[in-house]
Amino acid sequence: MPEEKKLIIAVVGAGKCSKKLRDMAAEVGKYVAENDGVLVCGGMGGIMEGAARGAKEAGGTTIGILPTDNREDANEFIDYVIPTGFGEARNIMVVRTADAVVAFPGKYGTLTEMAFALHAGKPVVSVKAWKLGDEIHHVDGPIEAAELAMKLAAENQ
Repeated sequence: MPEEKKLIIAVVGAGKCSKKLRDMAAEVGKYVAENDGVLVCGGMGGIMEGAARGAKEAGGTTIGILPTDNREDANEFIDYVIPTGFGEARNIMVVRTADAVVAFPGKYGTLTEMAFALHAGKPVVSVKAWKLGDEIHHVDGPIEAAELAMKLAAENQ
């Protein structure tokens, strides 16, 4: 019997953020890793680095899909670096790779990732990110976001 595929959770948000938000993203990454999921993100700083750090510290696997074509641009917590050279166009690759998306505050890049995810039929859980329609699940904390994202991802497979 084939082995069950691991859930892949994307964490998206600002490339530059406060320590508090970075630590909240780390809690999501940690939860994903502790529950046998894989973390995918844009591979750079801020929210992405926080989420990847949390996943790595919990022994998880991380994927970073970079906007640049230089592998060295990835943060230190990325296991699988995918340098695209596509700039913001890589945002669609991040969310298409995932089974669900957790969004933290960010600017238009985060907004596009949320929109691409909705367009692709992927669940989106927002932790204080953009307030968009009823299709997005708005929560207050990172653990609640991670739990809900993993649950919705499993239901969508």
